[in-house]
Amino acid sequence: MNAAHPFASHVHAQLPDWLLRELPTYNTLLPTAEERVRLTHRLAARNYKEGNGGPFAALVVDPATGELLSLGVNVVLSSGLSSVHAEVMALSLAQTRLGAWDLGSAGGRELELVVNWRPCTMCYGALIWSGVKHLLIAGEGPECEALTGFDEGPMPTHWRAELERRGIRVTSGVLREEAIAVFADYGRSGSLVYNARGTGSRRQD
Repeated sequence: MNAAHPFASHVHAQLPDWLLRELPTYNTLLPTAEERVRLTHRLAARNYKEGNGGPFAALVVDPATGELLSLGVNVVLSSGLSSVHAEVMALSLAQTRLGAWDLGSAGGRELELVVNWRPCTMCYGALIWSGVKHLLIAGEGPECEALTGFDEGPMPTHWRAELERRGIRVTSGVLREEAIAVFADYGRSGSLVYNARGTGSRRQD
């Protein structure tokens, strides 16, 4: 903080140390949807065990080539910032790498956001404004909230149609059961559920 006033003037969020150490070992080419989603499951399953945040991970990929441009995990707990979900991290890091807030303008490529479940309401908005042209998810439905205790927020009934109306294609159901297994493991772990409004102590069965 500036000594002249009490206000914060910047925020900082980064990938956790364990992921930074492992980055050089990851394939930079992920040509199939299954490979891309499987990586999100691997990251999500590791992330909460390291204490960074919930069991969520995301990638930004060029689906035409399979090039992995960025990846993100949920770092709410390690950063102290409620907005840095996996999708926000992956999108922001891709925008930083490519030097473009509009990922739809990045060299004419139609980029893809890959997530291990349907985005929450906040990340749904981030997706719309990011410029990506495709959303690839392992699944959608009540299982995430039921198994983890997280509040994913109110989604529009026709959320998929709203994305497609904006030129964002949606593919769902890739390795869905693997995603559910990660959520079930998280629910059994007793990890912190950081919902707002005083509801986020520990998951109550």
